Amino acid sequence: MQADDIKKLLTDSIATSHIDVHLEGNHAHLVVVSNEFDGLNPVKRQQRVYACLNDVIASGAIHAVHMKTYTDAQWAAKA
Repeated sequence: MQADDIKKLLTDSIATSHIDVHLEGNHAHLVVVSNEFDGLNPVKRQQRVYACLNDVIASGAIHAVHMKTYTDAQWAAKA
């Protein structure tokens, strides 16, 4: 599993404005920015991302996922 593969899985299901994927072995570190997260609590945001990755997690291609999720406004404020 490559970073570009993970990006594609996410962008196929979530309208993102920014994605950062860093892999350490089979551990994925993600930053996902999308206005689809607007109004969702952190757990719902994570569930949305996990839904895109369920198959690769189940296969063992990814063992652990660490993520930060932001709306566009939150991301802009962070910069």
